[in-house]
Amino acid sequence: MGRKWNNIKDKKAGQDKARGQIYTKILKEITKAAKGGDNPESNFMLRLALDKAKANNVPRDNVERAIKKGAGGDDEGYEDINYEGYGVGGVALFIEASTNNGTRTAGNVKSYFNKYGGSLGTPGCLQFVFEQKVVYELKSEGIDEESFTLEMIDAGAEDIERDDEGYFIVKGPLESFGSIQKKMDELGLTAEEAGMERLPLNFKEVDQETFTQVMKLITTLENDDDVNKVYHNIQYDEALFAD
Repeated sequence: MGRKWNNIKDKKAGQDKARGQIYTKILKEITKAAKGGDNPESNFMLRLALDKAKANNVPRDNVERAIKKGAGGDDEGYEDINYEGYGVGGVALFIEASTNNGTRTAGNVKSYFNKYGGSLGTPGCLQFVFEQKVVYELKSEGIDEESFTLEMIDAGAEDIERDDEGYFIVKGPLESFGSIQKKMDELGLTAEEAGMERLPLNFKEVDQETFTQVMKLITTLENDDDVNKVYHNIQYDEALFAD
């Protein structure tokens, strides 16, 4: 959801997430990515997953086993499943999960929505609320903005902006993922965050009470081992994050 939202998650939920949960999610991501090949030089998704594993100090032996498992087709029956629904106040929530037991995961997700006053919708109910894009985030220090912008456009990016925290945010269609990564490599640049994101097409303004309730739901969802990512469309407001 962007750097600002990531900072919020650190304040509200990230500090109490067990290291084991983080490892589990990253290793599942590596296994999934390795289905496309075990060479990170040609498999950009695997490369990004490995970068994430390195940043989180995931043990090398675990990483290698995850790569072999994915490349060998042994993914323990995991399948990708999406869930769509609304939290209190009409906040849209899109959940991406990977599971080897769809009944278990669906039951858990439904119970979380019920507990925090939300409602699970039907597949496709949020198709006009979110759109999938490639998103790269990297520090802008030492980079000429005009030259960088032209290079990214040439690589297929649709939007390049510089935020108030000194980061370039590069967005593009899904098919531009490989070309943007290749251009980054040619320029000797490394993104701190990169991947496929679901970006809101419209936003929902909420009050403090609604925000707190929705964040409890998001935190609970993210703490489920089967859940990979949770997207929402809350309008960013610094006042919501005051302790």
